[in-house]
Amino acid sequence: MERKIACLKGIGEKTSDAFAKLGIYTVRDLLSYYPRDYEVFEEPRPAASLSSLEDGTVVAVAGYLKEEPQVRRVKGLAVVTARLEDETGSVEAVWFHALFMRNALVPGKCYVVRGRKKRKGSTRVQQLLQPALCSPEEYERQRGSWLPVYRLGGKLTNKGIQKAVRQALDSYTEVREFYPLEMRRKYELAEYNFAISNIHFPKDRETLLMARKRLVFDEFFFFIAALRALKETEERMENRFPIRPRPEVDALMESLPYALTKAQRKAWGEIRADLGGPVVMRRLVQGDVGSGKTIVAVLALMETCLNGYQGALMVPTEVLARQHLESLEELFASRQIPLKPVLLTGSMTAKEKREAYRMIEEGEADIIVGTHALIQEKVQYQRLALVVTDEQHRFGVRQREALSDKGSHPHILVMSATPIPRTLAIILYGDLDISVIDELPGGRLPIKNCVVDSGYHATAYRFIAREVEAGRQAYIICPMVEESEGLEAENVVDYEKKLRKALPPSIRTACLHGRMKPKEKNEIMERFLAGDIQVLVSTTVVEVGVNVPNATVMMIENAERFGLAQLHQLRGRVGRGNHQSYCIFVSDSKSRDTQKRLKILSQSNDGFYIAGEDLKLRGPGDMFGVRQSGLLEFKIGDIFTDAAILQAASEAVGEICGREGGLAGEEYRGLREQLERYRRYDFGKLNL
Repeated sequence: MERKIACLKGIGEKTSDAFAKLGIYTVRDLLSYYPRDYEVFEEPRPAASLSSLEDGTVVAVAGYLKEEPQVRRVKGLAVVTARLEDETGSVEAVWFHALFMRNALVPGKCYVVRGRKKRKGSTRVQQLLQPALCSPEEYERQRGSWLPVYRLGGKLTNKGIQKAVRQALDSYTEVREFYPLEMRRKYELAEYNFAISNIHFPKDRETLLMARKRLVFDEFFFFIAALRALKETEERMENRFPIRPRPEVDALMESLPYALTKAQRKAWGEIRADLGGPVVMRRLVQGDVGSGKTIVAVLALMETCLNGYQGALMVPTEVLARQHLESLEELFASRQIPLKPVLLTGSMTAKEKREAYRMIEEGEADIIVGTHALIQEKVQYQRLALVVTDEQHRFGVRQREALSDKGSHPHILVMSATPIPRTLAIILYGDLDISVIDELPGGRLPIKNCVVDSGYHATAYRFIAREVEAGRQAYIICPMVEESEGLEAENVVDYEKKLRKALPPSIRTACLHGRMKPKEKNEIMERFLAGDIQVLVSTTVVEVGVNVPNATVMMIENAERFGLAQLHQLRGRVGRGNHQSYCIFVSDSKSRDTQKRLKILSQSNDGFYIAGEDLKLRGPGDMFGVRQSGLLEFKIGDIFTDAAILQAASEAVGEICGREGGLAGEEYRGLREQLERYRRYDFGKLNL
C-alpha cells in the first residue's frame, strides 16, 4: 500500500509527476483517490423519450444512420452531425473537433450513441453532444457496468487512471479488517477490502452504496477519534496566560459606531471567561456571513495584548490579511490604543520578512496578521498567548496545531462562517467549545434574491450596468475555468470575453480563477477592492478572502452545479456595505430538486436555516448530485448527505472510548494501527 506509484506498470517519471500534482504518490494514495462520478451503461432509450429528460443527462440511444453525416465549420472548427432514427423518432449526434467521425459512420448501419442530451435551440430536435459510438453488440457487452470517472489533472486521462487503479487493486496486499465483527454488524459496515474494490469498480448501485458507506464511516470515525484524543490532551492543559479584563476593551466596545448584538456580547462573554479561566481556551465562534465575528476576535486580541502578550490572526488569503491589518491600524490609531499590528505573508520581500521576524521575536509586534507564513520555522514568537484562525476549514488541523506549537500552548479561537446545524458542529469540532452568533447587526439591509433562467441575461446585464454607473461593483460566478467539450456550463475565460461585448465599453471587467498564480490572483483582487475592476468574473475562489463593501450584485451562473452552503457563502460576498445588494441565481434546470433548493435560497438569507433545510432535503445514498457542504469537505464523506453516518461514527467512537481501557483492548489492535496511520497521513490533509 505504501509503495511508490511508479512501481505500477506503464507509470514512468512524467506520469508519476502528473499523479503527484493530484497528491498521489503511493499506491495507497491512488486507491483513496475516489471517483467523482460513474458512467452507467443503461438500456438504450427510445429517441422520442429524450424530450422528457433534463439537458445534461447522459443517455444512450440505438438507431440507424439513414444518410451521410453532415460537416459544417463554426469559427474554423469542424462540427460533425449525424441523424440516427429508431421506431419512435430521431436524435442528432454532434461531435466537435472530430472530423474523422465522418468516415467512421456508414449509412444504413445500426449504432448506439451515448452522450449528454441537449435540446437544439428553440426547436424540438434533441441532440447528444460528443457521444461515444459503438455497435449494438459492443454496447450489450458493457450494459449494466459501472465505470469510475475521476477528477483529472495535467495530461492524465480517465482511462489512464482507471488502468492504474485496476493494477493497484490486482497487486496490493489486502488490509486486515480492523473493526471488531460485532461493531461491523451493529453499524452494517461492509468489509474493508470489498469497499476499496467496489468504490472504484462497483457491480451495481447496491454494491457501490455499501462500499461508499463503509469508507465514509471510516473517514468520519478516524477524524472524530483523532479529535477526541486531541481534546482529552488539551483539556488537561493549564492556562499559562491568564488574561484579565481590561477597561480599554470595554471603552472600545462603547465607542463603536454600532451596538454589538446580544449574540456578539454573549460570545465575547464566553471568550473572556475562557481567557481568564484555569485551562487553555479552545473555542469555535460559528456565525453566519456578516454576523460580526471579526470584531469579537479583535476584542480578544486586544485584551490579550494589553495584558502584555502577543496575538496572531491567521487568514486564508494575503489580500484579506492586508485588509485586516489596515483595519486594525486605523482602529487603534483613531482611539490612541498603544498596540502594534504587523503583517507577515509569503509574497513579502526577504527584507520585509526579516524585519517582521525581528519585531515578532523581540516583542515589538503585538498582533501578527498573516497567512500560512505565520507557521514557518523562521518565525519565533516572544510571548504568543492567543491564536485566532479565520475560516477554519481553509486550514488543516495540523496547521492549527503547528501555530499553537509556536507558543507554549496558547489560547485558540477559531472562526467559521460555514453554516452547520449545531448537532453536526458539535461532532465536527469535537475538540472545541462552541459559541454561535446567530443575529445580524442592526441596520444591515437584507439581500434581495431571485432565481431566473438564461433568458434573463440581457436584463441582468442592463441591471449590472446601472449598478456600476451608480458607483457599485458586481461579481459573476461560473462553475468552470475553461470550456469543456460536451459539458453545458459557463466558464470564466469565455464568459468574460462575452461580457465585454454585452456591457458598455466604459465598464472594466476581469476574470479570476484557481489556475492563476497566487501573485496574479492577489493583484486582481487588490484591483477589484480598489474599484479599478468593476465587474469580476470568477470561479468559487472568491468564497472567502476579501471584504468589498462596494460590491452589490452577485450573479451565479449554472447555480444547480453548486451546493446550497456554497451558494450561501458566495452570496455573502455582497451585502457588506450600506447599499442594497442583490443575488441572481441563474439556472435552466427543470429538476424539481433543483427548484426546491434554489427556492430555499431565494426565500431566506439565514445560513443556519438553509443548512437545516438542506439536511432535510438530502437523502441517504444521494451521491450523484452536487456536494452540499460547500467549503467543508472530506475526501468522500459529505456532512449533509451523510449526516446519519457522521452521527453513527460519533456514537461508535463514544462507545469505544467510554469503555474501561478504551482502545487498549486486543480486539482493537488493528483499529489502533489504522488510527495512527490516519493521523500520520490524512489528518493534516483534510480541509477542516
